[in-house]
Amino acid sequence: MSLVGKRIGFGLTGSHCTYDAVVPQIKQLIKSGAEVLPVVSHTVQTTDTRFGEGEGWIRKIEELTGQEVINTIVKAEPLGPKIPLDCMVIAPLTGNSLSKFANAMTDSPVLMAAKATLRNQRPVVVGISTNDALGLNGVNLMRLMATKNIYFIPFGQDAPVKKPNSMVADMDKLQGTVLSALEGRQLQPVIIERFQDSQL
Repeated sequence: MSLVGKRIGFGLTGSHCTYDAVVPQIKQLIKSGAEVLPVVSHTVQTTDTRFGEGEGWIRKIEELTGQEVINTIVKAEPLGPKIPLDCMVIAPLTGNSLSKFANAMTDSPVLMAAKATLRNQRPVVVGISTNDALGLNGVNLMRLMATKNIYFIPFGQDAPVKKPNSMVADMDKLQGTVLSALEGRQLQPVIIERFQDSQL
């Protein structure tokens, strides 16, 4: 399976500490020949944190992809009927957006793009980054794992002592997950052991 000529939507939600791990994966998709259409949530656009300013991340993503970010629900809706994607990636997917996605709440551009992609029976690849994957959000995580055409970037506990409910995807496995998803397969193992700075 090749990514040459594939149109991939790339959605980012508000796990700001994860963006540095995601940007190289966008570069890799482009290097592999994919057209990447960036989609961002309201939080990505408007929130400034110690990991960077919202406007700065938007500029970086636009320069990297050569595409204007899709930043409204109205702009994201055509990714279903008019501009179909071969695959939609959401990385990072926060616990907040995960819970909404699992319960069919489409209140952001990223979730609209995901819904539009599922409507076309194309794969949605998610890379979770949530402090409550093993807490209240566990039921939502399992609901998505059991849903047709949703695939997970392998993930594990990132800080099991200080944050025992937290799980984060290994973004280095993003492209491999996309390639497997395009063939209708979940990259395995999906739950992995992770070693990461517990202060994130």
